[in-house]
Amino acid sequence: MHDDRVTIRTLAILRHAKADNPLGVADIDRPLTPRGHADATVAGAWLNNHAIAPDLVICSPSRRTRETWHGVALGLGAAPVVIYERAVYTGDVDDLMSLVTEIDDTMPTVVLIGHNPGVSQLSARLDPKRADSEGLRTCGLAVHRLDAPWTSWSHTEAPLVSSHTARAEA
Repeated sequence: MHDDRVTIRTLAILRHAKADNPLGVADIDRPLTPRGHADATVAGAWLNNHAIAPDLVICSPSRRTRETWHGVALGLGAAPVVIYERAVYTGDVDDLMSLVTEIDDTMPTVVLIGHNPGVSQLSARLDPKRADSEGLRTCGLAVHRLDAPWTSWSHTEAPLVSSHTARAEA
């Protein structure tokens, strides 16, 4: 029997944590700073404290986003499916929206870890009224929810229900 009930879909959009910019290092290979590592763990704890347990993580393949995911995972204590998607690194907001609409509906909670301006533009497209006009800060989270299949996210608003900017204690 086919179940046509729609369940709530949650997309947590996360900008990578604070990255270093050492001389001679390619952009894709930039590492996190010590604060970036700490902030990523705080972001994972925040997700955990707000009962946002991802079924899927879609992450840019850059070093700083992979290191951000590692820190989030430490704070989260979950083991979702993780895919590293080049389009999150090289693409624009339309590419990110395409990735969202292709998510399997058996994955109701997804974390997308990427870069500005794309992640901030995605949040603004999903909820133009509530998205931060200045965009996501490093290790900033924007959580959107919608009671509809992923395929419909490109042509409807998905309300911003919470947000967080991680700042670890010094």
